[in-house]
Amino acid sequence: MGEVPYAAAQADMVRWVEERKQGLAANRLFLLTHPAVITYTARTPNDQLPDADSAIALVQTDRGGHATYHGPGQLIGYLVLNVREFGPRGLIRRVEQALIDALDTLGFPAIRRETPPGSQSLVGVWTPDHRKLASIGMRISGSVSSHGFALNIDPDLSVYTAFTACALPGVRMTSLAELSAERGLSTPTHTEVRDAVARAVTTHLAPR
Repeated sequence: MGEVPYAAAQADMVRWVEERKQGLAANRLFLLTHPAVITYTARTPNDQLPDADSAIALVQTDRGGHATYHGPGQLIGYLVLNVREFGPRGLIRRVEQALIDALDTLGFPAIRRETPPGSQSLVGVWTPDHRKLASIGMRISGSVSSHGFALNIDPDLSVYTAFTACALPGVRMTSLAELSAERGLSTPTHTEVRDAVARAVTTHLAPR
């Protein structure tokens, strides 16, 4: 869908969810990017948010999770589908594995991490040395999911110093551009990443 303002995408998502609930549309994956915005949830502590004079827009949202960044250089995926087959936990695990498989086809090893009891959620996709490549935050209403994931291709990583990402103080965010530079390789194009993710997500979330 190209670049879509965050507010416009959220308004569209209300319609997409209703279409799925009424059976007017099948399961769908929307791939896009946003102008720079930091989103947070009602559960996010104020001390994890950027200062009031931050140049980046700050928007409260109704997904799960905590504060995260959306902006140029990311691939955003919104999943609107019936989750009865997977269950909420099953859906998240499938999304994680789909992104891991997509990254593997692009030559980037990635892992998912188990969250220790009583610890902040480690849902997402990580490098083997525990840098975070992709964040996942979803909402389920009437058995239909919305929101989804953000995968860092080549964003400005300095934005993550302005707030606490995913309620994980000290987390180090990374990108495919940073990982490529460390290996002396070219960063995959946005089209290559988009197509790899679309294939993998379609495979993992296809109707059984």
